[in-house]
Amino acid sequence: MYQAQKKIYARAVSGWFARWRWALVWATQIIFYGLPWLQWAGRPAVLFDLPSRRFYVFNLVLYPQDFIYLTGLLIISAYALFLFTTVAGRLWCGYACPQTVYTEIFMWVERHIEGDRPRRQKLDAAPWSLNKLWRKTAKQAAWIAIGLWTGFTFVGYFTPIRSLGGAVLAFGLGPWELFWILFYGLATYGNAGWLREQVCKYMCPYARFQSVMFDRDTLIISYDAERGDPRGTRGRKTDLKAANLGHCIDCGLCVEVCPTGIDIRNGLQYECIGCAACIDVCNGVMDKMQYPRGLIRYDTLEGMDKHLGRAQEIKRIFRPRVIGYGLVLLLICGALLVSLLMRSPFRVDVVRDRGVLSRVVDDGWVENVYRLQLMNASESEQRYRITARGLPGLATDLKTDIEIGSAQARWVPLALRVPPEAAASVGPGSHGVEFVVERIAASADEASRTQVEKSTFMVPR
Repeated sequence: MYQAQKKIYARAVSGWFARWRWALVWATQIIFYGLPWLQWAGRPAVLFDLPSRRFYVFNLVLYPQDFIYLTGLLIISAYALFLFTTVAGRLWCGYACPQTVYTEIFMWVERHIEGDRPRRQKLDAAPWSLNKLWRKTAKQAAWIAIGLWTGFTFVGYFTPIRSLGGAVLAFGLGPWELFWILFYGLATYGNAGWLREQVCKYMCPYARFQSVMFDRDTLIISYDAERGDPRGTRGRKTDLKAANLGHCIDCGLCVEVCPTGIDIRNGLQYECIGCAACIDVCNGVMDKMQYPRGLIRYDTLEGMDKHLGRAQEIKRIFRPRVIGYGLVLLLICGALLVSLLMRSPFRVDVVRDRGVLSRVVDDGWVENVYRLQLMNASESEQRYRITARGLPGLATDLKTDIEIGSAQARWVPLALRVPPEAAASVGPGSHGVEFVVERIAASADEASRTQVEKSTFMVPR
């Protein structure tokens, strides 16, 4: 329990899965680092403007009232994780998780400055020298630079990154911007540079509950013990039957390339992140020994035990759990998409004046006072006309249309009135009314939109 954490020196590996992993590293980081710089209609394409409570996502302008979309996105992410894990294990962890991606980047820097596994081990064991000092310093400086740039990019999603860059150059950062750049940068530096596999093994909850989503038909990284054992060293021309050996030459490379330091030959372990580095290096060894590839491979427990072919395993993908996850995921995605397509370009909230529920004015008319919050969710100035209906003779004191700038909100006070005879006919109490807010089309190409909000009108006794 109290033993010091043994440092893992992961060996570099090349192969089909390594190329896929780096392709996803490039794809995710191009999106993450590039998106804040992308301009859309004169503003950042993606900007979470917390002070003004506006969230811009390309042509969408979202308000805090649109929190349901974030909820839907989180539910979709959860069900997608359940679905992919049930089908093919920890694909997210092995290829696209930020911890995996940044660890891969930091390890690449480390290899290019200090060398591959044997050279790093030798360097760490050597006494301090000028060579060791400059290599360690250069590595730490590169890691810190990547961490700070990552923190700067993260804050760029909340503050326009071009103005943020100007503030950095002018040493004019605000306290919160400075805090989050340093905090996120330090988190990236610490997690990817120092903690690495410990985040996956001890801090990430996914490693602990992944087994709940696994079954015997889940595609996992597997060692074919039936083919590989007994293990042992041998020459390329050794007669395996005579020597009573399997295909595993016990070289240990599968352990050396593993970023979490496990031996996949011991079976599935919760520390395995599914990166397939062991598959790539083992396939290379099999090629050199002129043995068939696939001693370590993506396979299912059922497929390994029953020697199922790929076609049979693909058929077993469509089992009740997978179908259930898939249907729920499609349903939620469809509902979210339809909701976004049908989303009104403006929002209306009606608030009654609690100070004066109802009053009779000089001419005998009954008056109720309201406040309407109009939120323009488009990026052009819009004009709105407000009317009311629901009671005979109902009228509003607004005589002009309301103009609201792009992505702006405005409180509009107004009064509804009914004539004395109408108030007498409906009687005292609460009566339902409707506010009709019409967005007036600015041109022939733009369609007008109408939104109806319900409220109540109080008639005093």
